[in-house]
Amino acid sequence: MRIAIHGRNFKEQTKPFIQDMFDELATRGVEIQVSEIFNAVLNESGVERSQSLTYRTPRQIFDANFMFSLGGDGTLLETITHVGEREIPILGINTGRLGFLATTSPPQVRLAIHSLFNGSYTFDDRSLIRVESDKDIFGGLNFGLNEFTITKRDTSSMIVVHTYIDGEYLNSYWADGLIVSTPTGSTGYSLSCGGPVVLPQSSNFIIAPVSPHNLNVRPMVVSDNSIISFEIEGRGKNYLISLDSRSKVVDHTIQLAVKKERFKARLVKRNGDNFLNTLRSKLNWGMDSRN
Repeated sequence: MRIAIHGRNFKEQTKPFIQDMFDELATRGVEIQVSEIFNAVLNESGVERSQSLTYRTPRQIFDANFMFSLGGDGTLLETITHVGEREIPILGINTGRLGFLATTSPPQVRLAIHSLFNGSYTFDDRSLIRVESDKDIFGGLNFGLNEFTITKRDTSSMIVVHTYIDGEYLNSYWADGLIVSTPTGSTGYSLSCGGPVVLPQSSNFIIAPVSPHNLNVRPMVVSDNSIISFEIEGRGKNYLISLDSRSKVVDHTIQLAVKKERFKARLVKRNGDNFLNTLRSKLNWGMDSRN
């Protein structure tokens, strides 16, 4: 078996579990390839491991059976850009905080590896959002798992985002910005702006304004077969656009549209994992201290 690994800095108390992970993989004879970023972290932390390959760019990743993401949800979003259209299954190991996507805790790592070897898992395919523009904004990585956002940059004044669905005019949003979220991203930025929680397989986009001027404007759910395009106005001539955790400043002449990406992110779902359980746990539903 071949496994590629990407991660970020971790706390000292997490080190024994990461050491256990490498020990278990070595015992099972797994061929390992580690991102250069995470390899530097491992060297600094003193995690012992047998000689492993490293990769600098996504193109250098070997033909892996699985990809491990060690960190929080942000690290997993980054890992997805490493995998891209190859759709290598990703196991998210949560050494961060929230863990909506990275659901395997460090003490469960050995059990998770055992599950991969005995087939006790399924694949949870998540739709991605793709940005189309007349300029290369994100260096070819123009897809994301959570959301695409347009926000004001250098002025206190609102911006106006004229929005179209399949070429037909929808609305002009007078706001600090606009979010187009996937179902996966519905528990992220969109949720904090009043958007609904949408189940991962719902085949929708959520259009949610950020601090809208008109209070009768509300988030809207549309089919992810739609192409959503934008025209931006404002006193400033530069705006901030973001795709998951990647942000770029663009000028008002940019032409932008989003649609569903043709490939998906494939997450490893261990037997017993349940999105509704994760939802209740992370959002503290049913935990009112008055009850």
